Amino acid sequence: MIETSTLWLVIVAVGLGSYLMRFLFIGLIADRELPAWLLRHLRYTGVAVLPALVAPLVLWPPATDGQFDPVRMTAACVTVGVGYLTRNVLLSILAGGVSFYVGLGLVG
Repeated sequence: MIETSTLWLVIVAVGLGSYLMRFLFIGLIADRELPAWLLRHLRYTGVAVLPALVAPLVLWPPATDGQFDPVRMTAACVTVGVGYLTRNVLLSILAGGVSFYVGLGLVG
C-alpha cells in the first residue's frame, strides 16, 4: 500500500510533467513555422498511438500469462486488414472486436 503523501506527490509530478510537455509544443512552438518534414511526421502521431497501446496486449497478453494467443493475433490481423481496405477506424475496431469475441467463442 502506498502512502497518501507519496501518492499525491506522484500525481502532482505526473501532472506537472504532462503540462510541461504540452506547453513545449503549444506555448513555445505554436506560433512558429515548422518544417514540412516535421509536420508530415506529426500527422501520423495520432495513428501510431492506438497500435502502440494495443500491441503489448496482442503480443504478450496478460490473460494468457504472456503466451502467444491465436485469437488475439487473428483479431489484430482482422483489424489491420479492415482498416487498410476501408480506411475507416471505427469499422476496423468493430471488426477486430467481433473477430475477437467470435474467436473466443469458438476456441474458448
